[in-house]
Amino acid sequence: MKPHRTLRLAALALVLAALAGCDTMSETLNKRPPVDVAQPTSIRPQALVVASVNNGAIFQADQYRPLFEDHRARLVGDTITVQIVEKVSATQVSTSSIDKGGAIAAGVTAIPGVAGNSFLAGRANLGLTSSNTFAGKGSTANSNDFSGTITATVIEVLPNGHLIVSGEKQIGVNHNVDVLRFSGQVDPHAIQPGNVVASAQIANVRIEQRGRGQQADAQGIGWLGRFFLNVLPI
Repeated sequence: MKPHRTLRLAALALVLAALAGCDTMSETLNKRPPVDVAQPTSIRPQALVVASVNNGAIFQADQYRPLFEDHRARLVGDTITVQIVEKVSATQVSTSSIDKGGAIAAGVTAIPGVAGNSFLAGRANLGLTSSNTFAGKGSTANSNDFSGTITATVIEVLPNGHLIVSGEKQIGVNHNVDVLRFSGQVDPHAIQPGNVVASAQIANVRIEQRGRGQQADAQGIGWLGRFFLNVLPI
């Protein structure tokens, strides 16, 4: 192999390695904070092994489900519609003020061996004043508003009958994918007719909405800029 061709291949390998290193560094420095969504986000109900019973009865305990019950989620694999209505607002205002002042006055009227006219017209008077003023004011406000609808799957039934639900929705348009993930603990008594429950009535709610693709990449800081933001002391 010719020497110049070997050098070209080596240079190309170095460039590819540098690009791979940049991608790895970018993913490390621009890592998104995780959301503890319950896993898995979907599950299939376990297949029931039907025992052969020759008692001739219509009612079978292993296949029983009330005929006139509302169709509400209560078993692993059942689905439930969650109406996400989360609105959180917090405001904090603090004000403090300190004002302190003091004054001291003293005078000398006579000193042995000193002429009396030395103390006329306030020549031997002494005055001292001090003042200290402090004022502080702070304000903090935070507001979050999230609304939407997602259908989740029951992935676990707790001993007290509560349901652990988790779901994921992905919508892809062109080169972008929007991902919505949800999980929480549902009290069956909070399930409304139509197999619907509001997120405000679900405990341990975890909601994540993230994007993947070019649009999400454009909103992140480049690896070099983030590197300097982490290194600079200010």
